[in-house]
Amino acid sequence: MFKNFHNIKFLVGDSKFEKVLLTPYDDEICNFLGDFSKELSKKIYNDLIDLKSLSFWCRKNNLNKIKKSFFSNEIRSGIGLIFHVTPSNVPTNFMYSLIFGLLTGNSNIVKVPSKNFEQIKIICKIINNLLNKKKFKKIRKMIKIVKYENNNDEFTKFLSSICDVRIIWGGDKTIEKIRKFPINSRSFDLTFADRYSICILNAKTIKKISNNDLENLVRKFYNDVFIFDQNACSSPHLIFWFGLNEKNTRFKFWEKLSKIIDKRYNIPDKAVVDKFSQFCRDTINLKEIKSQNKFGNMIYTILLKEINSEIENLRGKWGYFYEKEISNLSEVKNILTNKFQTMTYFGINKRQLETFARSNLKGIDRIVPIGQALEISLIWDGYDINKKLTRIIDIK
Repeated sequence: MFKNFHNIKFLVGDSKFEKVLLTPYDDEICNFLGDFSKELSKKIYNDLIDLKSLSFWCRKNNLNKIKKSFFSNEIRSGIGLIFHVTPSNVPTNFMYSLIFGLLTGNSNIVKVPSKNFEQIKIICKIINNLLNKKKFKKIRKMIKIVKYENNNDEFTKFLSSICDVRIIWGGDKTIEKIRKFPINSRSFDLTFADRYSICILNAKTIKKISNNDLENLVRKFYNDVFIFDQNACSSPHLIFWFGLNEKNTRFKFWEKLSKIIDKRYNIPDKAVVDKFSQFCRDTINLKEIKSQNKFGNMIYTILLKEINSEIENLRGKWGYFYEKEISNLSEVKNILTNKFQTMTYFGINKRQLETFARSNLKGIDRIVPIGQALEISLIWDGYDINKKLTRIIDIK
């Protein structure tokens, strides 16, 4: 057993690691998450958009919908103890990962980022308050939330040795490092690696919609990008404009977004400098540039003449986008790799999308309307989480 807990902080729970299993979508788990949603939705937290989104996602009505989609004649059980290694740049990600583990009937040890995010403090305070209630006594042993530095390899090694599933969120280097720590012979890793996402906008459709509809579209796009500073794996970096020679439409879209950002988005001074530096580097180094534009201090766009095979290395942050005009969806297909995760869209009909999705794509796991990029579900990165985190008890 591990003994040196000196530099490890338990935000929820203690160092007694146990394997408590419940039936997937147990009523007590669903009630616990429903109560968590209610507490999180209180007005004092309304200035943090990601918390509002989390609260809305785990409300009881939504959990009931997810539960219904899980329904099966198979007898399923949780697998055991899950060790979650969560990313450092998205403060609420750890809670979604924990919810995945709880809903599927598993016990959980969650490593949160070492950075002092306000969202983590709020979430853990609510969880601790709820776990003190008698009605959630059964769940108390199923949740451990820990905070420690990434260089504490001994503790990560220990947690890896006792878990049945290791869920790793992060970049390729993080996953490679964690995988070096052995797990038991029947244990397995579920990895959510660094991914690249795109957006397709039909310029001709946008040209025809009303000003109010355009405003609504741009607000949805804002939510996809700026809630997590364009850091989320499902936030787009590359924008495809369906329809050639629609410069005025493109500019109108970006100008509208720039105005919304001015009112709603607080960007650190460092980000302004970093964006401008990236803009200068791209202007000098990228041979494929057709044009580059700046909308206020917030939006930078690089319009590309062509896209090379390493496009996923061109990433924006805080409102920095690469663009390409296209005349058909096959131009998108040709650049896809397994690094691509989410494609958001507007003005593309369902038949076109279905044909596109059936064309032996090398990448893209999700195709969702603009405004839904951050809506996490139990189908994620191509995995069916319900099935991955449960086991079947076969009776003949």
